Amino acid sequence: MSDPYEGLAERYDLFFERFGDHSPAEEAFFRRLFVERGVTSVLDCACGTGHDLVLFRELGCRVVGSDLSEAMLARAQRNLAGRGLHVPLHQADYRDLPSRFVERFDAVTCLSSSILHMPDEGEALRAYQSMRGVLREGGILVLTQGTTDRQWAEQPRFMLAANSPEFTRCFAIDYREQEATYNILDIWHGAERSELAVWSCVYPRLLRDDHERLLREAGFADLAFYGHWDGSPYEKAASRRLIIVAER
Repeated sequence: MSDPYEGLAERYDLFFERFGDHSPAEEAFFRRLFVERGVTSVLDCACGTGHDLVLFRELGCRVVGSDLSEAMLARAQRNLAGRGLHVPLHQADYRDLPSRFVERFDAVTCLSSSILHMPDEGEALRAYQSMRGVLREGGILVLTQGTTDRQWAEQPRFMLAANSPEFTRCFAIDYREQEATYNILDIWHGAERSELAVWSCVYPRLLRDDHERLLREAGFADLAFYGHWDGSPYEKAASRRLIIVAER
């Protein structure tokens, strides 16, 4: 099977000002959540290049990373080694986690819109059932995505993701009734490099109410929806981020 991330993995980290660094608000959110829920073990089931694995290790957790993309895992291995960290990494489809992991974790994370790589609600439900299957009783699933009800209402054509004197990353988004194509435009415009690279993916229209319905169908309870790392509630008309915490 071809790896759709092969063309993006080596430049994916241009999303971040510095690999492994998180905002104080995001760090505080996870620190507070993990203390309140007694989280000491975490499976990041769409770990990508390992950015969030660094945070969870810094919070004192025992961490495991998995991802379907071999290219992203290879990049994660190099990134973590560069930080002097050893984190077990596994190539795994997050729709089939119980067949890959015997351990039951305190928390499973699926961050940065990774759940939107599911093509439809049926596959998203399968993913949620799989994630629930590797959680201990009372364990939590944490999901985040940048696609919100507000974005779908406004449907901006372009969204700036990163910008510096030498580099710009922009999303050019094509909306349809139940999905949107995200074209990632990477533009180098410094004195030493002038180049354009494009990568595209299709995200289904999965929003707050869709996730609630699917998570409950998968057996999750005690769902919480936030719109910001400060813990403020998610508001359909205003929030630019969706953060979900669901308990097994």
